[in-house]
Amino acid sequence: MIDQLIIKVMEEASVDSEQDVTGQGSGRFQEIESDDENNEKIESDELFVQNGRQIEANGLDDQNCVTDDGQKEFVAPAVGMEFESYDDAYNYYNCYAREVGFRVRVKNSWFKRNSREKYGAVLCCSSQGFKRIKDVNRLRKETRTGCPAMMRMRMVDSKRWRVLEVTLEHNHSLGTKAYKSIKKTGAGNKKKLDSNCNAEVQTIKLYRALVIDAGANRNANFSARRCQTSSDFHDKLNLRKGDTQAMYNYFCRMQLTNPNFFYLMDLNDEGQLRNVFWIDARSRAAYAYFVDVIYIDNSYLSNKYEIPLVAFVGTNHHGQSMLLGCGLLAGETKASYVWVFKAWLTCSLGRFPQTIITERCKVLETAINEVFPRSLHRFALSPIMRKVPEKLGGLHNYDVIRKALFKTIYEGLKPFDFEAAWRVMIQRFGVGDHEWLCSLYNDRAKWAPVYLKDTFFAGMATARSNETLTAFFDKYVHKQTPLKEFLDKYELALQKKFKEEALADMESRSSNPELKTRCSFELQLSKVYTREIFKRFQLEVEEMYSCFSTTQLHVDGQVVIFLVKERVLEEGNRREIRDYEVLYNRTAAEVRCICSCFNFYGYLCRHALCVLNFNGVEEIPSKYILSRWKKDYKRLCAPDVESSSTESTEQVQWYSQLYRSALLVVEEGVISLDHYKVALNAFEESLSRVHHIEEKPNKNLL
Repeated sequence: MIDQLIIKVMEEASVDSEQDVTGQGSGRFQEIESDDENNEKIESDELFVQNGRQIEANGLDDQNCVTDDGQKEFVAPAVGMEFESYDDAYNYYNCYAREVGFRVRVKNSWFKRNSREKYGAVLCCSSQGFKRIKDVNRLRKETRTGCPAMMRMRMVDSKRWRVLEVTLEHNHSLGTKAYKSIKKTGAGNKKKLDSNCNAEVQTIKLYRALVIDAGANRNANFSARRCQTSSDFHDKLNLRKGDTQAMYNYFCRMQLTNPNFFYLMDLNDEGQLRNVFWIDARSRAAYAYFVDVIYIDNSYLSNKYEIPLVAFVGTNHHGQSMLLGCGLLAGETKASYVWVFKAWLTCSLGRFPQTIITERCKVLETAINEVFPRSLHRFALSPIMRKVPEKLGGLHNYDVIRKALFKTIYEGLKPFDFEAAWRVMIQRFGVGDHEWLCSLYNDRAKWAPVYLKDTFFAGMATARSNETLTAFFDKYVHKQTPLKEFLDKYELALQKKFKEEALADMESRSSNPELKTRCSFELQLSKVYTREIFKRFQLEVEEMYSCFSTTQLHVDGQVVIFLVKERVLEEGNRREIRDYEVLYNRTAAEVRCICSCFNFYGYLCRHALCVLNFNGVEEIPSKYILSRWKKDYKRLCAPDVESSSTESTEQVQWYSQLYRSALLVVEEGVISLDHYKVALNAFEESLSRVHHIEEKPNKNLL
């Protein structure tokens, strides 16, 4: 009922703008024969297998498991292999492991709820991961190194087991070819694998027909990513049968029920779906308020999830993550990234973010520089730190190196401190030629906190060791989630986030937070900030009491430099004294601390507050009270309308602003029945008043 009234009010208030808005907000979609596309994919898979049989028949001797040149060769696992059963796949990978010189462990298994039938698994090197903390002190020697070698597989529609992802590289030395693998099997299903060549011959005979040309797999450095370099691999989305039609049906349904829903589809020369972008009405409304800092999450794509998802994520006035758009891409290519970025800008009237955060990726970096030349591009620190075990786990004294690396990154206050500590670490542990560390150092200006103090992050910086960027669809999507299931979970995730925001809005307006000090700064911001952001600022006010000394160091014209000493809690409840320099300009009402808390988190730190207090300032200057954290920010914020706008673009902007304003009432109106009745009456009254404006000119003519 409320949605229908919104549309009526907006149609009346934005006269003659319907054609423009529909053209701007509707999806663009060319005709796609989705069944033909999927049939073509199935046929090509069959052709692939047939070609594999032909190649293998010519390349391997059936009985002796030797190549044409007479050398014994065990074919390495590759994406696309298929096996008749899980045990067959396990036995194959076990034989390969014994040939190369490592042990196999089952990392994960997935079972259907009702039948308990296994449908997915990850086999990995026995050196994968690390021991749990409670097991570290056992007498047994630590053998795990965080090794990345693995093979992920899943049971497909044909009931065969298909290899979906492969990593062949190890981060440790490989042993002799006599390892026994780690596998728990029942007495009835237990299969003994002999270490002689006969078992290997049987395994290869069974599966060699499903392997790509053996000659292309002899390189020990082969990985799954190399299977993805063919020119046509990134030219279309890798979808299941019926996914394209299901997606199109979903978009059409959303546009009927959600008039500001927007989507774009990118087709290749054969009319096959290549890239997709969409954004719902509430996310479009949020974009107008919180576009200053965004996180482009491509982890689903880079980690080879079933759905090649790219999510645009921002943070609202409660510090909650919020979705600002989604895309499905054919691959990690510059062309795909450029397309989805331009699609995102299309629905935003060209408003550029101030800061863009991504994972470290050269292709992504190139695309962002092209599409967002005015935005600051920075690398998220938490994904870098998550890769430390994988990249450095095989090094001698790994634990000590890891500790030194963390100390270098998180404890330095100036670039000089960071670079000096890095040099000491490199020289001490002899890792100056480590490829990953070298590339990390070369990119330091885009990820190390000491270099990012002039960049505004709105709380998405992860500049402290206990902070991380959580994926928006965390707990909703796993590696094997199919597209049809994701579309349902997408709705659930958004509804949950919208409900959390509405409840936080109501809580911030209806209750006053408890004050914990007598500081005037605390009282000042308790009246304007949302409850969650105020709690974060309140902690800084409380920690002012850990700063025991504020002294003047130097005067440079209007700028005075102060030194604030703080007792910082370290490991083992040990207190350490640290010095923080704070610049203060009384005339310009400016204060800036070396820790740069304001740019990282959007509020002043304890050190800056101490300097203001030391100088007799009783209220925080207005420039340090950000509107984006205020309780009534959405009500007060109105997007700028450029004076040079044409009449048609002005009408589009009017439509968008009316929709955002109406959406605020809708979000409040669904909290309870009383809220609903008030909101409904307000819409009916608004529609009546808009009609009354149309009647006035007619009366004047009479």
